[in-house]
Amino acid sequence: MSDDKPDAATRERLLAQALAGAFPDAHGRYGPFGGRYVPETLVPAHERLEQGVARWLGDVEFQREYQQELKSWVGRPTALSHAPRLSQRWGADIWLKREDLAHTGAHKINNALGQALLARRLGAKRIVAETGAGQHGVASAAACARLGLPCTVYMGAVDMERQAPNVGRMRLLGATVVSVSSGDQTLRAAIDEAMRDWVADPEGTYYLLGSAVGAHPYPYLVRELQSIIGREARAQIQAQAGGLPDLVIACVGGGSNAIGLFHPFVADRNVAILGIEAGGRGAGLGDNAAPLSFGRPGVLHGSYSMLMQDADGQIQETHSVSAGLDYPGVGPEHALLQACGRVSYEVAGDAEALAAVRECCECEGILPAIESAHALAGARRWAQAQPGKRMLIGLSGRGDKDMLTLTQMLLAKPPAGVL
Repeated sequence: MSDDKPDAATRERLLAQALAGAFPDAHGRYGPFGGRYVPETLVPAHERLEQGVARWLGDVEFQREYQQELKSWVGRPTALSHAPRLSQRWGADIWLKREDLAHTGAHKINNALGQALLARRLGAKRIVAETGAGQHGVASAAACARLGLPCTVYMGAVDMERQAPNVGRMRLLGATVVSVSSGDQTLRAAIDEAMRDWVADPEGTYYLLGSAVGAHPYPYLVRELQSIIGREARAQIQAQAGGLPDLVIACVGGGSNAIGLFHPFVADRNVAILGIEAGGRGAGLGDNAAPLSFGRPGVLHGSYSMLMQDADGQIQETHSVSAGLDYPGVGPEHALLQACGRVSYEVAGDAEALAAVRECCECEGILPAIESAHALAGARRWAQAQPGKRMLIGLSGRGDKDMLTLTQMLLAKPPAGVL
């Protein structure tokens, strides 16, 4: 696929397939995106995982154990909260899907628990994982502690500094946390190191990937495990509000919370869907983490998707105030949904996200993660443009982990535009 958008006929074909639930295909493709681009040493591991997903994900006993743990340990279903003061302020009907209330504080536990249960059935002796904001690392450490599996988490040195509380939590949960000082020292570098570890022992080690990225079958597996968010929210909003929302919106980094919320709504043509990427400091290369808005297609971490890269195809460093969105790629299903026109993607900058944190705190008594606040910022703009609509916002996690950043950037000296 070139940098050009697909022609009208291709766009309609992809849209029809997306609405029919045709993706991924047998090769792990989402239209032109996805696939499996991995070293030869990891091909057997991916094939073994693919076979395991096919065997176990729909298994009655697997699902019984998984659903029981989600209920009794994770705390599902998470609440759908009406936001009366934000609704009044924005002139819209605002509902928040509260993944911040899940065990460990974010949506990441849905995927970590499911993959850890799968890894045990595949005979894995140890787990490796990567983390950016630390929430996936905490979730992986907690799931492994629950199941008695050794866990090693790779985390960029920059992220370890700005997410220190989560580093401590991972260690208390029994995980070994490895600081990654190579590359950009953020999520991309952590994924690189976790994959190197996996290459060294692809049979005894299971790589518990945290987002809807990477080589097939990871984007599919993560989507399936996270779709519980959208299934719950779809049923809850119909029961509580009397109908479907006009808009579903979530923040997008790698894209796991977003695809989990979006997927059950994709076939609802009357429901608009909007993803919000990290706009950082601006549109320049290196100033943001928004590959769907400013990137070009290419291969990263085993998958063909939209990436932040220069004219020579070199992956570039990204910037975001939120560690969890600070990644130069995005899941291939998001790239497809944008290409076929089913989902729109916009950006929210650092200042907008910080303003949204304060507004949500003061209006609703909820401290959102800075990642989630990007969705709130995008929702606020959408409400101003289309007043009176019902909006479902994915609140992917809580902001306790961000207090160091919030203290430095919001409480000490509010940046321009912060309320």
